[in-house]
Amino acid sequence: MTDASLAATPDKTALRHAATVIVLRRDAGEPPRVLMGQRAERAAFMPSKFVFPGGAVDLGDWNVPLSAPLGAPNAARLAHDAPDGIAPALAAAAIRELWEETGMILGARTDWPDAAPPDWQGFADLGFCPAASDLHFVFRAITPPGRPRRFDARFFLVDAEAISNDPDDFSRACDELSHLQWVPLSEARALNLPFITEVVLAEISALLRPGQPISPPASVPFFDNRGPASRFLAIET
Repeated sequence: MTDASLAATPDKTALRHAATVIVLRRDAGEPPRVLMGQRAERAAFMPSKFVFPGGAVDLGDWNVPLSAPLGAPNAARLAHDAPDGIAPALAAAAIRELWEETGMILGARTDWPDAAPPDWQGFADLGFCPAASDLHFVFRAITPPGRPRRFDARFFLVDAEAISNDPDDFSRACDELSHLQWVPLSEARALNLPFITEVVLAEISALLRPGQPISPPASVPFFDNRGPASRFLAIET
């Protein structure tokens, strides 16, 4: 999530659609790990907190071609109580934010049908087009009122095996997150985390089955803070 994208919105407290990516790594002989980084101490939103890569949907994300689309269950659930056509844009935003903040590529080697938008040029220059088929929509949360930034965030889970480049190479990452690292899932909740990240980590832990591939959950938890009272719902579309 760049300062430029925030500056494009005059009211920074307005609710913005956003996407977050939880990259899960399950190497042989190692405990399950997730990729996290720390936000800057002076950041307006969640300063000093450890978070997953993610940020707001940019205008260009609505027109980004996907070399492989979202799976049907994920697309249907993302469309629930949301603007028409937003599912591919959310997937594109997730892949772009992962690329910008970590340097990781979730894509396939293929040519873009048209010129890549500026935010995607580095991704395209490496010969990749974004691929969303390995993303699994697992959580949705709306930031409570009164915060300096508010997002309607969708959390995606992806296996690190779907990443096309070296998962230990962060050399192409921007400076949005520091201390990028693979954190054992069992130890992540000991970090300085936002409340919602703690909740998501618990949900992810409950989803995992040893030796089994990631699959869509039976329903997607939805922490809805649009009204005067918080509601914890389930998206079952």
